[in-house]
Amino acid sequence: MEYFVGMDVSMASISICEIDAKGTVIREGKVSSTPEAVATWLEESGRVFARIGLEAGPLAPWLYAGLSSRGLPVICIETRQMKAFASASPVKTDRRDARLISQAMRTGLYRATHVKTARSQELRMVLTHRETLVHQVRQLSNTVRGTLKAFGLKVGMARGRLFAARVRELTADNPHLSAAAEPLFCARQALLEQLDKLDRQVSCVRAMIAFAGA
Repeated sequence: MEYFVGMDVSMASISICEIDAKGTVIREGKVSSTPEAVATWLEESGRVFARIGLEAGPLAPWLYAGLSSRGLPVICIETRQMKAFASASPVKTDRRDARLISQAMRTGLYRATHVKTARSQELRMVLTHRETLVHQVRQLSNTVRGTLKAFGLKVGMARGRLFAARVRELTADNPHLSAAAEPLFCARQALLEQLDKLDRQVSCVRAMIAFAGA
């Protein structure tokens, strides 16, 4: 007989439901949110599972990779379809959601979603952090530009490394303005240095992804 498993994942714990081919609940439990804890719980039964499902979410890639590496037939599924099924019940619990996912595994009423590789996730993280730094650099620059306008000082098109030189030139005759702008220059320069480091990381991760796909 085939057996199926559904998992409802939260940051602190995972509710697990195991059913047979007829849809009968065989076993239920709750473990900590780690691949090791889930694998241990599943292996305790001694049964071979046809499909093990979990919804896409923040922890899904990590759990998917950890369980797949142990040879478990884990499937990451889209959340929208499960939410549509769950809407039929007015009461939402982790236990009920785990049961729902296990039934979806049994009946095939689910849509699998692609799980990115660890390298792809690393690249995405680096790009997200880079975007944050770019935004902060731009915000600091715009703050300086805006405050200087009140004194009739226009930075103009100066960007990048030329920005600080242009502002220092404009504020050279006003020590108060110069002193007020200098801390922002220091913060901006520190961000630019970290941005350079992230750019090198982006190139490195992209090269590794290209090499792995070759």
